[in-house]
Amino acid sequence: MSSTSPSSSEIDRLQVALRRLLGAKGLSVNPPPRAGMSVELAVDGEVIGTIHRDDDEGEVSYAINIILLEEDLPAEK
Repeated sequence: MSSTSPSSSEIDRLQVALRRLLGAKGLSVNPPPRAGMSVELAVDGEVIGTIHRDDDEGEVSYAINIILLEEDLPAEK
């Protein structure tokens, strides 16, 4: 099992697929800010998580890690 960064064309394809799947036109998949960092997942310009590419014996998959801070949750009722 190896983990590598998605290529530029993969990033574009991921963005199209995730926008369609999640119904989120404001979603963007951004290349890593620096080499060796993760691809970023953003909504309306705010980074909400990362996407990791895994290549296991030729089968490629993507794992999304979404970060949600408690302070971003609505107030308790």
